[in-house]
Amino acid sequence: MSTTVKSLKVTYNQVNERETFTQGDLVSGQVMLEVVKDCQIESLSVKFKGKAEVIWTERHGQTTVVYSSKDKYFSEKLHFIKKDKDDQTPLTSQNGETYSNIVAPGCHTYPFTFQFPFQNLPSSFKGSVGKIVYLLEAKLSRSMRIAKKDSTKINFVSRTDLSGDPQLLAPQQECKDKKMKFFNSGSVAMDVHLEKTGFFQGEGLKVVANIKNNSTREIKPKYTVYKKHSFFASGKRRVDTKDILKEVGEPIPPSTNEIVTRVITIPQDVEPSIPNCSIITVEHRLKVYLDVKYASDPLIKFPIVILLAVQGPAVAPPPAASDFGSEFQSEKSGNPELPAWGVAPPQPSAATQAFGPPPAYGAHEMYPPVMDCGNKYE
Repeated sequence: MSTTVKSLKVTYNQVNERETFTQGDLVSGQVMLEVVKDCQIESLSVKFKGKAEVIWTERHGQTTVVYSSKDKYFSEKLHFIKKDKDDQTPLTSQNGETYSNIVAPGCHTYPFTFQFPFQNLPSSFKGSVGKIVYLLEAKLSRSMRIAKKDSTKINFVSRTDLSGDPQLLAPQQECKDKKMKFFNSGSVAMDVHLEKTGFFQGEGLKVVANIKNNSTREIKPKYTVYKKHSFFASGKRRVDTKDILKEVGEPIPPSTNEIVTRVITIPQDVEPSIPNCSIITVEHRLKVYLDVKYASDPLIKFPIVILLAVQGPAVAPPPAASDFGSEFQSEKSGNPELPAWGVAPPQPSAATQAFGPPPAYGAHEMYPPVMDCGNKYE
């Protein structure tokens, strides 16, 4: 027996080369329905929604415990055809005509438009036990038939303005010293400076370190940028960590003081930080340490925030590393409809003003206090 409904598919129109959307963007698309003979439909709809969800299991003796949590950001549904009569009026065709519930053989297109809310939404994400997704879902219902569905995901990236969040421009500085024991004698120390906290993909992260090697062995400065995914459910946290890049500096001889400058390029494809989701966080850190043989390594960690790279000819490229630290002299020596970053976005409609402006990064704790999260990346 042939199938009356040959296919149901929902698609959307790209707004830029990266196929990304951000706050306030319009999402226009179409539901495409193909039938092989006359078909009576009870309802045909498309839903636009955003959510985050986490789930994992742990073994405790003979018991398996499931930890799960969900966050729902928004959900909006439009009907092309509907059987029930309620307050929501079905969409009409471009000619202003109501769609018929009797569909003739052939291909039929049902256009729609949604808008991303002007609220502080986290970027799309997929990790080992959790995800943040934004999607379109089409649904076709017929009498005495199983509903037919199709969905497609949308890549959402949260817009961040450096000038609007002074914490991202705040410099960082940390010192560490260590007295040598056993096979070494003397001490080593480092005073490390970063020019700011927020960095774009592809930008140079400039590290200036005043290193004092008052020991009997040479030492090497080393640098690691790593990411940390944290998933929260039922008062528990699961953490996944992964190194993004590692670099090694030139050796520093014994009894030497040097100012060492290193520019580390943030990879273009590294995922942006996510501080604004209650059940999933994506964090980044820079680890600077001195490799000392036969001794534990002095170590400093800096939290850094990775931002989506600016795109498009109307927007300036990510700033290169500045002359921050130049007082030290080393002895070694988009969517075309959207405004550029740093320019005020279009004003939200009255329906969306209730969300208010996005909070600064500092409004969210980067590392929530949890008792069972100790590891080498803390």
